Amino acid sequence: MSELLESFNITSPYLKALVTIAAFAAIAKIVDIFVSQFLKRLTRHTETDIDDKIVELIHKPLFITSVFAGVILSISYIELSEKPVFYLNGICYTVIVLTWLFAFIKISNIVIEDFIQKRGEVSGLRNDIIPFVENISKIILFIAGLMVLLSLWKVNITPLVASAGVAGAAVAFAAKDMLGNFFGGLSIFMDKPFKIGDHVVLDKGERGEVVNIGIRSTRIKTIDDILIIVPNSIIANSKVVNESAPSPVFRIRIPVSAAYGSDVNFVENILLDIAANSENILKEPGACVRFTAFGDSSLNLELLCWTREGALRGLIVHQLNSEIYKRFNASGVKMPFPQRDVHIYREEA
Repeated sequence: MSELLESFNITSPYLKALVTIAAFAAIAKIVDIFVSQFLKRLTRHTETDIDDKIVELIHKPLFITSVFAGVILSISYIELSEKPVFYLNGICYTVIVLTWLFAFIKISNIVIEDFIQKRGEVSGLRNDIIPFVENISKIILFIAGLMVLLSLWKVNITPLVASAGVAGAAVAFAAKDMLGNFFGGLSIFMDKPFKIGDHVVLDKGERGEVVNIGIRSTRIKTIDDILIIVPNSIIANSKVVNESAPSPVFRIRIPVSAAYGSDVNFVENILLDIAANSENILKEPGACVRFTAFGDSSLNLELLCWTREGALRGLIVHQLNSEIYKRFNASGVKMPFPQRDVHIYREEA
C-alpha cells in the first residue's frame, strides 16, 4: 500500500494515513453495497430465512472491520512511539473483536432457535430450553472473546486459564448431578430414542406415554394417570423399550386355553372373528392365531392383533377376553382349569 501511494507522489505520512483511511472507507462502502444489493437478493430465493438474518447481521461488522483495517494501516505510516501505537492498535482491534462478538452471539441465537424448533417437532424437546442453550452459547462466546482481547492487550492469560480450570473443576464436581442430567438431555435430544407421544417401558417395568422431554428430566404418564419424573442421566444409562417405534402400532397378545378334544380350527376361526369385529383392532396388519403348546390340562393358543392406541391396551384386552369367554360358552368350547386324576389302589391282605 505504501509503494502504491508513493507511486502517486504521496510521501507525507499524514497524507498517506488520510488517503489510506479514505480508500478503506470506500472499500467498506463497496462491501456494504455488495452485501445489501447482491447477497440479500441471493438469499431471498432460498427456502429458509435463516440466511437472510445472518446476512443482515454481518452487514455492519463487515463495514466496521473494513474502516478500522484502514485506520490500523494508517497508524503504521505515522511516526509515533511504540506505546501510542500499541494503544491505538489495541483500541481498533478491540472495536473489531467486540463488533464481531455481538454479531456471533446474535447469529448463534438464530441458529439455536431454528435448530431446536425444527428438531423439537421430531424429538419432542420443548422450546422453553432455547434461552438456556442460548445463555450457554453466550458464556462460551464471551469467554472466547475475552481471551482474544486479553491476548491483544498482551495480558498473560496463563494464570487466568489455570484459575478457570480449577474453578471449573470445583463447579463441575458440585453440580455433577445437574450436569449429568443436562448431558443426558442432550443425548436424548441428539439420539432421539423416543419423542413426545411415544409409549415406552423403562427397565424397572414402568410403562407409559412420554408427555414431556426437558433439559433436566423426562416425564412419563402411566395408564393410571400417574406422572413419573425420571432424571435424564438415568434414562441415558438405562434400557428403554419404545413400543411406538419403528411403527406406531402396538401388538396385543391374548393367551387362550381350550380343552383337549376341541377343534383347533374352530377355535381359531372364533378368535379371528372376534378380532375382525373389534373396532379397536387394526385390519392391517391383520390378526393371527398361534397354537403355542400342549399344556398339562389344555391346548394353549395365542391371539395376536394390533392397535394404534397404546393407552387403550388394558381396555382392549378386557373387551377381547370378555368376548372370547362369551363366544366360547355360546359355541360349546370348554375352557379347562387345572385338574388332577387320582387313582386309588386297594392292596389285598
